[in-house]
Amino acid sequence: MTAKLFLQAIGKFLAGLVLVGLLLFLPAGTFAFPHAWLFIGILFVPMFIAGLVMMARNPELLKKRLNAKEDEQEQKAVVALSGVMFLSAFIVAGLNFRFSWIVLPMWAAYIGAGVFLAGYVMYAEVLRENTYLSRTIEVQENQKVIDTGLYGVVRHPMYSATLIMFLSMGVVLGSPISFAITLLYIPIIAKRMKNEEKVLEDGLDGYREYRKKVKYRVIPFIW
Repeated sequence: MTAKLFLQAIGKFLAGLVLVGLLLFLPAGTFAFPHAWLFIGILFVPMFIAGLVMMARNPELLKKRLNAKEDEQEQKAVVALSGVMFLSAFIVAGLNFRFSWIVLPMWAAYIGAGVFLAGYVMYAEVLRENTYLSRTIEVQENQKVIDTGLYGVVRHPMYSATLIMFLSMGVVLGSPISFAITLLYIPIIAKRMKNEEKVLEDGLDGYREYRKKVKYRVIPFIW
């Protein structure tokens, strides 16, 4: 099973790398797109390292993270909307660079990269704290409420991390227009969390009490 899981992980990794490359470089009309190379580096190098760590220490978690098939009908719509958002943001970033609409300087991209990597570190910490995390909305066998660490601050620290990463993505790519597109992630995750919390309340013992204890979903004192 380990060999099969490894091949599945490598296959998805390479497919994602090729897809993102095509979505950025084809619209840009050139490989001389430094913002795109920076983004690919900060996205896929940590992803590869994280995959190796999960393979060695927690292959079951890696298997859950690779499973992206949603059973909840409402979540299928959320996944589709997210896909359209990312496609649009990447393609527009390439076109923005090609036609020099509003291209941010590289120093701004490096700052955005720092913010993106901070979100990645937070993402890794959430994975360490919660081994029940899958990419789909579900209640797993023997699952327990996690209320320590980042989960003691907000109920959905994974979405906090991805919010940081996705909103910095347009800055890394040098495209304010792409940044504006990624703002759509806010209503998208709001819709996802609403359905997710209903599933957890119905199927996970102690989650109602946890909601009362930890009042904020994503951003302390704000949301």
